[in-house]
Amino acid sequence: MRAPTVFLIFLGLCTAALGGLFTVLMWKSYARAVEQRGWPQVDGLVLSSEVEEWRHDEFSPKGYRLKILYGYEWNGEAKSGDRYDFRGNASYKVRDRIESMVKDLPAGAKTRVYVNPDNPDFTILKPDSKAPGYSIWFPLLFVAGGMGIAVRALTRRRSQLAA
Repeated sequence: MRAPTVFLIFLGLCTAALGGLFTVLMWKSYARAVEQRGWPQVDGLVLSSEVEEWRHDEFSPKGYRLKILYGYEWNGEAKSGDRYDFRGNASYKVRDRIESMVKDLPAGAKTRVYVNPDNPDFTILKPDSKAPGYSIWFPLLFVAGGMGIAVRALTRRRSQLAA
């Protein structure tokens, strides 16, 4: 096989593999979002909600994150949680974004709490977005394109050998 043909096959397969990887990751994210929407929802009460300043280390810029504590009842037992979403609590470099979240969830506010039935101590207030499921077509284009490059390189080489 000639070097350009090998290169095109390699390029096509790598492109398809990366597209496949991102497709799997997006599918897992979408599946997690759908699963979270199926978790039991219970009434909760925000016990405290405030803006917290934080830094990764002394050299990093100052950031702000939501510090929230809420109470809920699960199977007759009073529990508390502190996670806003699956990844934890939102953090931004701009204080205003967190302040608006604190205004939406002030202390004393009633809220819906999503309880993981497999681990009732893991709760969230906001389930993940299902957007990755709606965008999954994009990495699939790379799978199709990469496979097309590889197949075309193989078929072109075969037709040249036959001639």
